[in-house]
Amino acid sequence: MDDAGIQNINRDYLQRDRPTNVISFSMREGEDEPLHPELLGDVVISTETAARDAVEAGVPFEHELYFLLLHGILHLLGFDHERGTEEEAVTMENRERELFALIQRHFLET
Repeated sequence: MDDAGIQNINRDYLQRDRPTNVISFSMREGEDEPLHPELLGDVVISTETAARDAVEAGVPFEHELYFLLLHGILHLLGFDHERGTEEEAVTMENRERELFALIQRHFLET
């Protein structure tokens, strides 16, 4: 999706009137509801923001896309770096690094 499209979604669903890199929409209805085994939800990525972020970080565009998809999927699995505690944010960041290292080793560097 482009920046304009993700800004509309960000504004309409999260009341943040600006583009962002990734937004996740869980199919789980509440905190106590189980994850659906075949459908976690949707991950929306702005390719325009991802491209700028990749240039800024000095990484390939594809790496940034994989990272944002991973980030979004972790949100669908219940990880939260924004509304949770600092400890929860650190846990999510550690999990991201661990899983992204596996992705790089097995899919991006071969």
